[in-house]
Amino acid sequence: MPGIQKLFAGVMGVLLFGGILIPHGSEVDAANRPSPFLNIAHRGASGHAPENTFAAFDKAVKMKADFFELDVQRSKDGHLVVIHDITVDRTTNGTGRIADLTLKELKRLDAGSWFGSAFAGERIPTLKEVLDRYGGKGIGILIELKNPERYPGMEAEVALLLAQKNLDKRTSKIIVQSFNHDVMKNYHRLQPTVPAGVLVRYTPEGISDEALREFSAYADYVNPNLRLVNHDLVQRVHQNGMRITPYTIKTKNEAQRMIAAGVDGIITDYPELVTLR
Repeated sequence: MPGIQKLFAGVMGVLLFGGILIPHGSEVDAANRPSPFLNIAHRGASGHAPENTFAAFDKAVKMKADFFELDVQRSKDGHLVVIHDITVDRTTNGTGRIADLTLKELKRLDAGSWFGSAFAGERIPTLKEVLDRYGGKGIGILIELKNPERYPGMEAEVALLLAQKNLDKRTSKIIVQSFNHDVMKNYHRLQPTVPAGVLVRYTPEGISDEALREFSAYADYVNPNLRLVNHDLVQRVHQNGMRITPYTIKTKNEAQRMIAAGVDGIITDYPELVTLR
């Protein structure tokens, strides 16, 4: 297993942000890793800007994250929109389910003020808008199909949009993932050239060898809850030819533990926890 060369060196102090201690000047040396370590900004740099907005994605770019992650659902009138919850209640000034609101109604909502007054007027983006702005332009995009069982055919719509944008190549820095593994099997059948990921929730029994073998038939990434991660799981994921980028890392100690276990990247609200450049 590659050793840790330097972990969170050059600490210049800490910033108390939202009750979480975040190190300044943190660094992880991944020079000896067999493949690039992925610093993935969760819902954009969501520790610093309202999640799943252009403000958060722009912040991820500025902080030199390798990818940003986003969540995709579908509006009442069939548009793929970028938002995490089933409803708009938590992250906007509106109420109601995504599936019951048209794109026009969703676009009227303020998706930034809940986070801070500096972000007033941020809007819910569509997936098309995000791909137009960032696709193929440096930073990668990790697309989560959110609640696809509520939106039949969502995986086909995402596959079609990626193809239309010429982002369906393995070199396009696009990854598609979901907790719904049957949907990801179908996505892989539809678009095998785009890397696929399986998200795995925490359960006390962990992830079996049988499950990993099944995942390896269609997935490139296993992205588990960080509580599942240890050196043994990382080794077993690698033995099955996949990479592992756990979610959601929010503290220095969590990042340190994941990197010590040998993961291939982390999904984090705070991209400054890992600096690879």
